[in-house]
Amino acid sequence: MHVGVIAVQGDVSEHAAAIRRVADARGVDTEITTIREAGLVDDCDVLLLPGGESTTISRLLADEGIDEEIHAHVEAGKPILATCAGLIVAARDPQDERVQSLDILDITVDRNAFGRQKDSFEAPLDIAGLDEPFPAVFIRAPLVESVGEGVDVLADWEGSPVAVRQGPVVATSFHPELTEDSRLHELALFDGQPATAETPEVSQ
Repeated sequence: MHVGVIAVQGDVSEHAAAIRRVADARGVDTEITTIREAGLVDDCDVLLLPGGESTTISRLLADEGIDEEIHAHVEAGKPILATCAGLIVAARDPQDERVQSLDILDITVDRNAFGRQKDSFEAPLDIAGLDEPFPAVFIRAPLVESVGEGVDVLADWEGSPVAVRQGPVVATSFHPELTEDSRLHELALFDGQPATAETPEVSQ
């Protein structure tokens, strides 16, 4: 399994570590490639689009030509997990003209809806497909204001969607990579079938 982590900004190593935990638990031979330039996405079976600063991420994706490769990846039905700012960039309508939307997820987003850095919090979240609550970490998180007909809401917080799926695209308002629990990566990228409800052990 060839995993690509878009590495123009964000928690690249943390996402890679989460993938390795799942792959080790499942016995899947996995190659992880960090992507900062065009020409690498096509070889990837799955992609991760980490958080960071959405205007910067979207500009760098466009400047490097990675955006069109992501479009082709999704059109081919290959999975992608977008987190926090990645969700904003993936959204059809990020409600910010500075963000060059990938338009691969039919949602409208309110950027930084959960406040500033000091307003960050962690909460147990019930996510469709997971047997036990997930320890979701929200850091200056966006809020999904509306979803299109083809979008499934996987989780909500206080009545607002914070995890969604449309076809091969899964996106979260929170940072699943900032916990040792890798079930969200497993759900999004490994055929949507978590091996267990337990957190995989970290390989030594």
